[in-house]
Amino acid sequence: MIRKFNDGRDWFFQKRFGMFIHWGLYSIPAWHEQILWRGNMPRKEYEQLIDQFNPAKFDPDLWLDQLEKVGMEFICLTTKHHDGFCLFDTEYTDYNIMNTPYKKDIVAMLAEACHRRSIPLGLYYSIPDWHHHNYPNLGRHHEMFGPRSGDEPDQEKYLDYAKNQMRELCSNYGEIHQIFWDVNVLEWEEEEVNEMIRSLQPNAIINDRGPGQGDFKTPERHVPDGKQFNTPTMAVQSMGRESWGYKEDEDYYSYKYIMQSIDKIMAMGGNYMLNVGPKPDGIIADQDIKGLNKIGSWYNSISEAFTDTDPASTLVDRDEMAIGAKTVVRDEVLLTKKGNTVYVHLPEDLQSTAVILKPLDIMPTKLTLLNTGQEVEARVDITPWH
Repeated sequence: MIRKFNDGRDWFFQKRFGMFIHWGLYSIPAWHEQILWRGNMPRKEYEQLIDQFNPAKFDPDLWLDQLEKVGMEFICLTTKHHDGFCLFDTEYTDYNIMNTPYKKDIVAMLAEACHRRSIPLGLYYSIPDWHHHNYPNLGRHHEMFGPRSGDEPDQEKYLDYAKNQMRELCSNYGEIHQIFWDVNVLEWEEEEVNEMIRSLQPNAIINDRGPGQGDFKTPERHVPDGKQFNTPTMAVQSMGRESWGYKEDEDYYSYKYIMQSIDKIMAMGGNYMLNVGPKPDGIIADQDIKGLNKIGSWYNSISEAFTDTDPASTLVDRDEMAIGAKTVVRDEVLLTKKGNTVYVHLPEDLQSTAVILKPLDIMPTKLTLLNTGQEVEARVDITPWH
């Protein structure tokens, strides 16, 4: 059983499905949020996009309407990604939303809508910065390939900048429920920074990619092996396979793949944050909306299997049999439990027409397929396999 915090951070164990938003200047070239690192766009050309960024159709309530329709219960926004551009009004750099044609604080607008609608708000902050003159870009992963003319690499000065911005984020936008650090290339260890966050935002849960230990782990784009998480965990995944920001010709995951991923993570006791990248005008792309609605229709039909339940996969054995030198495994089954109700999860396609729950041998009062409401036959039996 995962140990809870026994304080305001325990919201994390109640609201388990959330929306991740990657949005910034990179939505304009619409290729990848790391186009400077993965593509061939010069920094000087990229940074001029600040003069074009004008998301006139941005309406935070439209994002939150979609979130609620899907069954999501919290949101997390990229306040500053690796490119260094800030979606908030900050006194520590001119490279921010107030110096675009839009001239409105995106974070403030989203925060107001979240507070008004009682939706927990999370803020993402990248440690690497491809714009700031003090960041020591040394060509490591998720860094530029070296300093450019005019840069003054100084790690301590840059970390002071990051701390000052984090203090702004935790002080200027009301209650914050999550801080999502990203990519600690600098191997920055300073637990006092997370302590500052907790002093300013006691209900904020902090992830494991920042300057301190953090409160929860964040597997990305994969489903860990196992039946149950032992520590607080939130998996992060994007609707598109290639990018987290808006990409015009995105290669989308299948809806079923995302559903199976959500099911396994949550049956193991984890949370799940699913990402979309809005277009430059602030609207979520039609293909993303279509996918979110499909996934939401499924999730809303089965969400009771995750609400106030505990992982219970240890109730059943791994269903396997030795055939010669080969071990054959039947369907991998995960369970969650609430009182005397057991929910059976099959995060992979069924191999046959039956699901075996060995060694459970008590007939359920009722057995229902949550996806459709269909009643299912159950019996206690001995099979040749066993």
